[in-house]
Amino acid sequence: MKESILYLGDTMLTGAASYLAGVMHACGIAFDYLPSGEKFSSSLLTPAAKAVIISDYPAKNFSCDQLDFLAQKVTEGMGLLMIGGWESFTGVGGGYNKTVISKVLPVVMQDSDDRVNCSQPCLIEKAKDHKIIDSLPFERSPPCIGGFNTLTAKSGAEIILLARRFNVSFRSGSFRFRRLKEAHPLLVIGTYGKGKVCAFATDVAPHWVGGLVDWGDRRIETRAPGANPVEVGNWYAELLANMVNWTAGKL
Repeated sequence: MKESILYLGDTMLTGAASYLAGVMHACGIAFDYLPSGEKFSSSLLTPAAKAVIISDYPAKNFSCDQLDFLAQKVTEGMGLLMIGGWESFTGVGGGYNKTVISKVLPVVMQDSDDRVNCSQPCLIEKAKDHKIIDSLPFERSPPCIGGFNTLTAKSGAEIILLARRFNVSFRSGSFRFRRLKEAHPLLVIGTYGKGKVCAFATDVAPHWVGGLVDWGDRRIETRAPGANPVEVGNWYAELLANMVNWTAGKL
């Protein structure tokens, strides 16, 4: 049985899911997919599933028993990656803060709406070295995003990337940038039982993805089976592929 990733959410393959699906296809990562509008079935968690990605796939699509089963699979060694969005984490419709998944992920979720929409620059800041990002030029060329879910890293978890917001004004013919004091965890990793767990607090598709989707020094054109074609930056694609592969124990 061929190992694969189970990808849940981001609306549908002909919508926002085209981005992550396209990246995984281009990088040779096999996956199965379930749209945001379809209920979960525990039969999807076959022995071939090495990791589950939840991205804008609301908790209401699971029964309590199914979430318990998912948590147990992570304990046994399956990976879990949650990607940010309006229906991820707490969000406006995510609702995972009130489920067993709050124990599984390496972050503490808020009890109320955790969305932050950024109308002024929000840059990704490297917090520490890690194999997920070591090949990427975050210090030389930090990308920007358009928003994120507010999260707190749990004790023992590793914060790899931060979201750093700036206030910008224009005076006397020049732009002036003021860095806000607080930086927010953006990429946080850890373990739960034998499984690797990862939280990425921004989206990987418009609109929160912002300029991150174009991050790179060359372009990648890709199209997953059944999805829309997308064109993305190569460093964006490498970051996503590394997160998925690390969660699945392949990096």
